[in-house]
Amino acid sequence: MQIFQDPYQIQQELRALKCAGKRIGLIPTMGNLHRGHLSLFKLARKHCDVLVGSIFVNPMQFGANEDLDKYPRTLTNDVKKLQSIKVDYLFTPTNEIIYPLGTKINTSVEVNRLTKRLCGESRPQHFKGVATVVNILFNILMPDVVVFGKKDYQQYLILSAMVKDLFLPIEIIAGEIIREDNGLAMSSRNKFLTEQEKDKAAALRQIISDCGNEICSGNKNFMQLKKQAIASLKEQSFKVDYFDICNAINLEDATANDKQILIACAAWMGQPRLLDNLEITLN
Repeated sequence: MQIFQDPYQIQQELRALKCAGKRIGLIPTMGNLHRGHLSLFKLARKHCDVLVGSIFVNPMQFGANEDLDKYPRTLTNDVKKLQSIKVDYLFTPTNEIIYPLGTKINTSVEVNRLTKRLCGESRPQHFKGVATVVNILFNILMPDVVVFGKKDYQQYLILSAMVKDLFLPIEIIAGEIIREDNGLAMSSRNKFLTEQEKDKAAALRQIISDCGNEICSGNKNFMQLKKQAIASLKEQSFKVDYFDICNAINLEDATANDKQILIACAAWMGQPRLLDNLEITLN
């Protein structure tokens, strides 16, 4: 695996490969890699000739009181993991490379739909930061195919919309959620859970699944289902950011006529904010 920090050097390498007819696959990450990340790389490998990863903890997507400084940085271990699955190139830029003018006045990218609800309501600048850095990485690394994980389902929809709106010649593929043995969705932030909290956090998946079963059984009283789920989460010591039942395509409130539904939740267990979701297709 070749590791680059200079954007122009790696771009020159990848441009030569593209000119030779090679298909470039990219997995953009913030590092602290786990099996969930590695599953995305393995999926991308099936759709490309050259596999590229990036590791950059993006300050633009963190709010003023969020965990930027505490976000785990484990580059040495990350490199070993990527080498073990034979990633071809790794891009590890600095803040100064990505935002030479600083995050406040550097050119930014904003998707004007899908961003106001769910995570966007409590983190109003988050998706602007995500769209900006991903667009920068796309311009540097010139991928033909990119895989995003469905744990961050809203992010996947937003970045797919950005690719469509800006006519970027990139195929977006969604990777399924990879889970811990107890059902908890894998996340870099899970390491902040104590063993007791990790056990309790498994209830998040169960509560979402119970709600999904109700909907599949014909219960369309979404407001009541949300209230029940939030009450159950609080009983399990979660601090709830949101629990929502929405249209899986546009993220608006689900209606009785919707066939594609997303149950999405963000909640704190102790220190970390945990995300999970469930897609439902009704007949």
